[in-house]
Order: sequence, then structure tokens, then C-alpha cells
Amino acid sequence: MSVRIRHLLFATLMSLAIWHLFEGGYIHAKAWLAQQLIHNAWHGAISNASAQTPWPGADTYPVARLTAQNGKIDLFVLAGTSGRTLAFGPGHMTGTALPGSYGNVVLSGHRDTHFSFLKNISIGDQLFLESSSGDRKLYEVIKTEVVHENDTHIARDSGDDRLTLITCFPFDALVPGGPMRYAVMARAVIPRTLNI
Repeated sequence: MSVRIRHLLFATLMSLAIWHLFEGGYIHAKAWLAQQLIHNAWHGAISNASAQTPWPGADTYPVARLTAQNGKIDLFVLAGTSGRTLAFGPGHMTGTALPGSYGNVVLSGHRDTHFSFLKNISIGDQLFLESSSGDRKLYEVIKTEVVHENDTHIARDSGDDRLTLITCFPFDALVPGGPMRYAVMARAVIPRTLNI
């Protein structure tokens, strides 16, 4: 192999490596920046008592804030679960109970960005969900389950006051978008809203 071909091959491989590093960093940077813009829209929604889009032309808006007592989780939840919405933050599944209301509130997010914390969640962990009207509910994790994407029982109204978090599974999959989902079910500790 000539020196010129080796240099060309080396340059090509380095370019591909740099591209893949940039692409991975871009996804995390976009997720972080979106949460900052959504943070501003959230505070606008709280103070104005109306939905605020995070940037011009956005087709979603913040509907809730998900936090943990340990302070390691602080996420703004967007309306809807389209691919475009989930690129910017976790989403509230249309047709399930609204944040702040009684029923099964279902949220979904990507396993490698906003919902990556789910791989470390344990039974008994506590999460807060604050609605855009300012109501906060405390939920305690009662169960985790791996299901097929077509298995919809986890999103149905369960007759109790719960929060269901869903992400792709397995967490370390090399190819995204597989058919399995990881679900975390948490029951409301106090089945009424807390105005704190």
C-alpha cells in the first residue's frame, strides 16, 4: 500500500471518528439547551397561567416538572411524545391523565438523555411531579417492568393515582429504537395534590 493511500485512509478514518464524536455531543448539547429554553417557558407559563412555547415555531410546550428528593433529577415535561418532542425533553403521553390530575400520568423519554436515570431507579425512590398550575404530587416507585412496545397495559388507566415513566430498553443497546420498553410505575403517596 502506498504512502498516499495510507494517508488518505487515515484521514478518512479520523474524519469519521470526529464526525461520530460530534454527533454524540450534539445530541447531548441539544437536549441540554432545550431544557434551558423550556425552563424559561415553564416559568412564563406559571406566572401567566397559560401555555408558553419554548421557542418560536415550537409545536410543544411544558406541562409539568419532574424532580427527585435527592436533587439529581430536574426535568421539564413537554406536551406529546412525538420524536421531535422527545428530542428536547420527556413528553406527556396524550390520552393519559394530565399532570396534577387523578389517574395514570404517563411520561416517556429517551434512554440515553433525559430518562437515562431510570436505569438506576429503585423501588421506594420518590419523585415529585409539578403541574403547570403549580400543584405538586409525590410518587413512590412501586414496580419496574420490561415490556414490548405493543404492550399497552402500562399506559392504561389503572384505577389508582400513579405515574408511569417509559423509555427504550436495553439501556446499553447499540442500535436505538428497539422493540422493548422499560417502565417504572410509581403510586401517589398522598392521593391529592400538595400545594407547597
